[in-house]
Amino acid sequence: MSDTRSSPPVTTPRRPADDGPDVTGTSWPLPQGAYWGASTDPHGVGPGELTAPQPAVGQGAAPGEQPEPEQESGPRKRDPFLDNVKFLLIALVPLGHSLVPTLTADSSRSLYIFIYTFHMPLFVLISGYLSRNFWVHNSTAKVNKLVDTLLIPYVVVEVGYAALRWALGHKWSLSIDDPAWLNWYLVALLFWRLSTPVWKRMKHPVPVSIAIYLFAGFSDINGDFSLDRFFGLMPFFVIGLVLQPEHFERLDRLWIKIVGVGVILAAAAVAIFVASTRTPVAPFYFKGSYENLDLTWYEGLGLRTGLLVCALALSVAVLALVPRKETWYTDLGTRTLYCYLLHGIPVMIAKEMGWLKFPWLFGPLGVLAISSACFALAIVLCLPQTRAIFKWVLEPRLTWLYRRPARS
Repeated sequence: MSDTRSSPPVTTPRRPADDGPDVTGTSWPLPQGAYWGASTDPHGVGPGELTAPQPAVGQGAAPGEQPEPEQESGPRKRDPFLDNVKFLLIALVPLGHSLVPTLTADSSRSLYIFIYTFHMPLFVLISGYLSRNFWVHNSTAKVNKLVDTLLIPYVVVEVGYAALRWALGHKWSLSIDDPAWLNWYLVALLFWRLSTPVWKRMKHPVPVSIAIYLFAGFSDINGDFSLDRFFGLMPFFVIGLVLQPEHFERLDRLWIKIVGVGVILAAAAVAIFVASTRTPVAPFYFKGSYENLDLTWYEGLGLRTGLLVCALALSVAVLALVPRKETWYTDLGTRTLYCYLLHGIPVMIAKEMGWLKFPWLFGPLGVLAISSACFALAIVLCLPQTRAIFKWVLEPRLTWLYRRPARS
C-alpha cells in the first residue's frame, strides 16, 4: 500500500515425514495474472498488481493476442504492500528447507515449526485473494496464462531438478505426476484456480471448504498431482477469494498491530514448547490422513481445526505488521519466482556436501547463521540481474504455442 491507510490491490490476476515438508514420494526432497517475474510469481501474486480491479493494457494477455482495452482511468500506481509481504514470505522458504538437517536441535525445530505454521497458508491465502477476478476478463488469455505460468515452468523445474539429482550421483528419476519438492505448489495452484468459478457461485464457500479440509483427513490421499496439498490448504485459498480490500485496511490500526505482536510472541513460545516435546513436524505440512499421523478421528479433527486457527491468527498478525509503504525490499518482492524455483540448487548442494551438518550449526548460533545466509540468498535470487540471467528458461515466450483469436 502506498500509505498506512490505503488498501491492498484487487487485481485481474494474473507425504508426512520429518525429513522435509514437501517430500511427495521421491527419494529426494526437492524445492518448493500476466507472466512471472515482471508480471506474476508462482504463488499467484503478481508483482505488477494494480490497485483497482480493472486490467491495464495488455495485462493478462498471452503473447500474440490483442490486449484488452484500457479502462478510462488507465492503470493505477502499483501498491507496495503485497510485494513487501511476498518478499518476507519467500525468504522463509529457503530458510525452512535449510533447517531440515539440523531439526534434532530444539532451536532449529522451534523456528521450523513456527515458520511452517503460517508461511504456506498465508501464501495460499494471498493467491486466493489475487485469483478472485481471474476468470472475469478474457477467458482465452487466462487459459493461456495457466499454461505459461504454471504448466510450462512445472515441466521445466521437474526436468531440471531430476538432472541436478543425477549430476549429484543419484539415480535418474522423473515423475511428472509426483511433484518434486516445492513444485507441488504449481499444480495445486492450477487446480485451485480452475475451481475458482465453483467457489464464487456458492453462498457459503468458506464453511464448505473447511468441511472438505476436515473430512479429507479421513482419506489417505496421496501426493499425485498435489491432491494432498490441494485439500489440505484449500480453506486458505477460499478465504482469500472472499476477502475484500477493506478487510486488509482494517488491519492497519495500532491496537491490531499490538495484538499482532502478542500473537507472534505467543506462537513463538508455543513453538519452543512443542519442539521440546519432540512432537512430529508432519502435521505442519497440512497433508496426510489422520491414520498416517497416528491420530484417532477426534484427535485428527481437533488437530486440523487447531492448525487452521493458528495459521489464520499468525497470518493476520503478519499482515498487520508488514509495512504498507515502499521499503528497500519492495522491488525484490516483484521477482519472487526466481527465489522460489532456484533456491533449491544451493540448498541441495549444501545438503549433499554436508555443509548443513557441521556440529556448531546445531544450536542458536547455527540457527542465526543459517537464517542470515538464507536471507542473503533470497535477496540475491530476487535481484533483477538474476532474472536477466534465467529469464530465457523460466519465462520463455510461447507465442508459437497459441492460435490467434478469431476476428469477429
